[in-house]
Amino acid sequence: MSEETDIPNNYLIPEKHPQYDLFICDVADAVIKDLMPQMEHPFYSLSKKPDTSIRRYEHGDNWIEIVPNVKGAATIYDKDILIYAVSQLMAKLNRGEEVSKRVRINSHELLMFTNRGTSGRDYMALQDSLDRLDGTRIRTNIQTGDETEWEAFGLIEGASTRRKNGIDGRLLWCELTLSDWVFDAIRNKTVLTLNRDYFRLRKPIERRIYEIGRKHCGQQKKWSVSLAILHHKSGSKSSLKEFRRAVKNIVEHNHLPDYTLTLDQESDAVTYKNRTQWWDKRLSEVENAPAITDPETYNTARTFAPKGVDIYQLEQDWLTHWLDTGCKHIAHPDRAFIGFVKGRFSKA
Repeated sequence: MSEETDIPNNYLIPEKHPQYDLFICDVADAVIKDLMPQMEHPFYSLSKKPDTSIRRYEHGDNWIEIVPNVKGAATIYDKDILIYAVSQLMAKLNRGEEVSKRVRINSHELLMFTNRGTSGRDYMALQDSLDRLDGTRIRTNIQTGDETEWEAFGLIEGASTRRKNGIDGRLLWCELTLSDWVFDAIRNKTVLTLNRDYFRLRKPIERRIYEIGRKHCGQQKKWSVSLAILHHKSGSKSSLKEFRRAVKNIVEHNHLPDYTLTLDQESDAVTYKNRTQWWDKRLSEVENAPAITDPETYNTARTFAPKGVDIYQLEQDWLTHWLDTGCKHIAHPDRAFIGFVKGRFSKA
């Protein structure tokens, strides 16, 4: 087994439905999509017990608060429902179909898609997840020049279910009304593709560490971050010592999808390395991939980015976004790249 390409399956949850994509018709080739803001910020609790505390995370002058209801904050496992909904809607958008904030989900297909069991208990757990998603509120500030805007929103605006009568009482379907925040992110295609093995990771912290790597390392060869910053970004309530132990476990067993991790004991830095170098592979498989043709484009784009930002890393981010949002034809790549950079930092 090559550590750069293969994942040791004995540290992952077994595939419960290895042929599940044969039965899922409303998600194009079962591609798993997630919202980039959800991967960047620790919206979801990593605890398996109800977490009713208000969590606040700060970065410079910016902050975000997660405010749960009495049943607890939405967990990273509850997020599976939104990942499925996002995947459905992105598949429809890429087919040119109309989408709306109301999304009906077949409960059985959802459980198969997320590699869960299909017992009565698993159906009951979906109802609890909807409760937590509906009750969790997000508050944040947005800095624009000399002004600050305060914003509050939910992950979903409402939910309903239909349950079969009788002994098993299983859910037939769930229906979500997505919040404007989630729906706008979908329409703007602010998404990334997840590895299917995301649903096979056993621990909440493993899912969160993968998400952060998928967002920041992406298709680069490697990306490094201090252990303390990674701990902060994860939203973990564990001590730094306990978090270091979790990272060491991932390093030792080498079971994270897409990336291998190393931990430098001297600098306390964590480095993600791309497992298969699929950046070049994916681009080589796509015809008419956009490319910058005028060197002056980089200089123009730099005027919209903060000083010191790597313009070539932004180019990779732009191409990553293009790949993950359906590889639509771009008539003017240079203009599109400048627009991408301008749009990213005008929202910062």
